[in-house]
Amino acid sequence: MIAGGQNRCVLVTCGSLKEARRIARAVVTKRLAACANIVLSRVESIYRWKGKVERAREFLMIIKTNSKRLPALEREVKRLHSYDVPEFIALPIAAGSSDYLRWLQESVSHRNVR
Repeated sequence: MIAGGQNRCVLVTCGSLKEARRIARAVVTKRLAACANIVLSRVESIYRWKGKVERAREFLMIIKTNSKRLPALEREVKRLHSYDVPEFIALPIAAGSSDYLRWLQESVSHRNVR
């Protein structure tokens, strides 16, 4: 176990499984993320939007990346997302397996593009 450094988990919710899969594939393909997990059970979201309390059933994505890729990842999520204001919350990874964190860094590195 080592310190997580600049690694991040990003939370994004989507209105459909199809949208979540499309965004996940795009950000991993473009090396903006090493991995995107999609929680297949819908989450229930209760939120305030345009002065009203709303409720929605959504799919949660957990995207692993690093701090250098965050701005480009956010732009791509916004470009592909159907919401006016998609959730995009980046949480620091405090620690993790050295092998996993090394893989994460290699997966988002442009040096490894073939």
